[in-house]
Amino acid sequence: MNAPVRNENLQLVSGNHAVAWGVKLVSPDVAPLYPITPQTPIFEKLVDFQSDNLLSTRLITPESEHSAMAAAIAASATGARVFTATSSQGLLLMHELLHYAAGARLPIVMFNVNRTPAAPWGFWPDQIDSLAQRDTGWVQLYSETPQESLDSTVQAFRIAEASNLPVMVNHDAFYVSHAVEPVSIPAADLVQSYVPKSVRELRLDTGLGHTIGAPIGQEGWNRSRRQMDAAMQTITGLTHEAGQEWEKLTGRSYGPLETYRTDGAEMVFITMGSMAGTAREAVDVLHQKGIKAGLIRVRLFRPLPIAELSTALAEIPRALVLDRNYSPGMGGVLHQELLAGLFGINNPPCIHGFLAGVGGVNVPVEALEKLATEYRNAEPDNNPIWVD
Repeated sequence: MNAPVRNENLQLVSGNHAVAWGVKLVSPDVAPLYPITPQTPIFEKLVDFQSDNLLSTRLITPESEHSAMAAAIAASATGARVFTATSSQGLLLMHELLHYAAGARLPIVMFNVNRTPAAPWGFWPDQIDSLAQRDTGWVQLYSETPQESLDSTVQAFRIAEASNLPVMVNHDAFYVSHAVEPVSIPAADLVQSYVPKSVRELRLDTGLGHTIGAPIGQEGWNRSRRQMDAAMQTITGLTHEAGQEWEKLTGRSYGPLETYRTDGAEMVFITMGSMAGTAREAVDVLHQKGIKAGLIRVRLFRPLPIAELSTALAEIPRALVLDRNYSPGMGGVLHQELLAGLFGINNPPCIHGFLAGVGGVNVPVEALEKLATEYRNAEPDNNPIWVD
């Protein structure tokens, strides 16, 4: 492996400002943005960069999130590199157009700050806003830290443009979006070499003589979904590749999954986003008490990397899935997706699902210790279990 380039600038920044730094370094052509708590600091920081003549991206401020996505689609359709950001109700307002962006195979990158949707009204961390978009055709990545949010923003452009699929990167409101941590900011030329701009073949151009998103027959529409499926099949590999190349440049490695102390584990926590930090600490405490616990953090949720998850769980008898979301009538989304995805594999683990931290409720290390102890030998129950 090549020695990583260490020409980086270490700063104390929030998760949202880390995202803005990632956007600045990539320097997309267009960024339509509409403010919404708790995403607004991303927008504000990009405006600061532009005011200081540090950002050449054209910022567009339409009248709503729906219009922001419409502008993103129009710009991307012409071949422009496009970024946008939103949260909660804003993402839900975009829902109609998320299908359009994916169906038109537009490599838009969007950062979503996971927040509770109404009603009742709230501003707290909860992943159901993005998980409710899982069937739109967008790739979904989930970040745990401000550093990972910067790095994932950069990597998202590489993945999107290699697959011609839009990519949504997510991090938890406040736990990550407003948390201030040391973040290594790579040099601009390093990022530009990692995501060089190129001319896309699929674009609106009078010289090419084709359309995007025009009415189509039944067979054509069916064929478009088969092509989307083929592109989705490449995403796990592209995520591996993007992380490996990033490691060569920065020393920071990312893949579809992160595993922690899973070798010889008798049980593992499985979760996404900031909950992984608490689970990682709980794993260490449980080891001190003689319980061999581990952690699998799902970074790539859509497409769900079932083959990698099957391998990671091959020798582990029990998994405790922690969902910071609630699908009414079904339970935790990650739990249900794992049950479906792992159905039929040889020697599947006993999987328990927990609704942990829904609505941003704090889940202390002690609560996860208690879960590990209580469910160490329990039979699985597909009904959702609420964590107090």
